[in-house]
Amino acid sequence: MSTRADYRHFLSIPTRWKDNDVYGHVNNVEYYSYFDTVINTYLITEGGLDIHRGTAIGLCAESHCRFLREIAFPGSVDAGLRVEKLGNSSVRYGIGLFRSGEDALAAEGWFVHVFVDRESRRSTPIPDAIRTALTPLLMEAAT
Repeated sequence: MSTRADYRHFLSIPTRWKDNDVYGHVNNVEYYSYFDTVINTYLITEGGLDIHRGTAIGLCAESHCRFLREIAFPGSVDAGLRVEKLGNSSVRYGIGLFRSGEDALAAEGWFVHVFVDRESRRSTPIPDAIRTALTPLLMEAAT
């Protein structure tokens, strides 16, 4: 099982009132929203991804989440991000969700982006600026 040390980048994400379900904890679908948030915030701020006008966009091809501990509102999530595989047109991210201030994983998963041309939706190489931003997140022996 991963630890905080296995992730290269973190983003603190506040939980919201609407995230909780009738059982008093964050609903499982929201975990995927946290995955999207840490990945795309990083791509926009560090890689220059232009979500509105860029010629290349990343589409989710696969995702997975393993739920380990409850997360609830109010609180915040420390979303850890790493790159497990960096290909020509795709990237597999590893994501770890931690309750703020805790070292134990609340959830862990992975997410695959395939970069495509915005218009044709055909596979395209990862843009250079994004590749440059992703490279420091690459883990040699990620699980």
